[in-house]
Amino acid sequence: MISIKSEYEINMMREASKILVETREALREIIKPGVSTELLNQRADEIIRNLGGNPSFKDYEGYPKSICASVNHVVIHGIPNKKTVLKEGDIISIDLGVTYKGYHADSAATFPVGNISKEKTQLLKVTEEALYKGIEKAIPGNRVSDISHAIESYIKPYGYGIVEAFTGHGIGRDLHEEPQVLNYGPPNQGPVLRPGMTICIEPMVNLGTKHVKVLSDGWTVVTEDRQPSAHAEHMILITEDGHEIMTTKKE
Repeated sequence: MISIKSEYEINMMREASKILVETREALREIIKPGVSTELLNQRADEIIRNLGGNPSFKDYEGYPKSICASVNHVVIHGIPNKKTVLKEGDIISIDLGVTYKGYHADSAATFPVGNISKEKTQLLKVTEEALYKGIEKAIPGNRVSDISHAIESYIKPYGYGIVEAFTGHGIGRDLHEEPQVLNYGPPNQGPVLRPGMTICIEPMVNLGTKHVKVLSDGWTVVTEDRQPSAHAEHMILITEDGHEIMTTKKE
């Protein structure tokens, strides 16, 4: 069942989003060669808690850390550790979840580590642009698959692999709620978007094949061909006259 959020619930999610954005921007400043993913995890955990939130991912279905840190060919759910140290030319996807007074915010972005190749630069650019193409369709009266179709239509000409095994989702009191938000498919299908709905739109885009596999730790998802992957995600509120990107930096 898809929940329509009250004004109180929306305000709690806005507060969670503020904590998330501040944490993400702080991590952006320290992503550089020589930094371990464990250090990023520790810093994020510290900031989130100091700002009055809790990391949504910590202990979620047994996940051991406070963020997901996915480097190069790791698509999502990379587990931070001391041995994974960033190198010049890497890309890293940071997925952040914050809980505030029982309500979640969720967002992801992929960052360059120092100077990266033209191939990776374009992959990051297209993934972020595809996210915003999807967001453009997140308006009342449209259907969920209008978002999906916009994302796929933008990515397809580049020949990249669009991950199908993992998707966007609703969010609120639970980190993952209905509806599922695919990154591919025909338009005009699925639930109608209504004011008060909150969803996460999150294309995961691979330089090569769309096919992925989960490693033996039960979490880490990698591209089958070990080509790089990028991930971009925002949490969106459907409003009376359009949408609000809840997890963007407010000027």
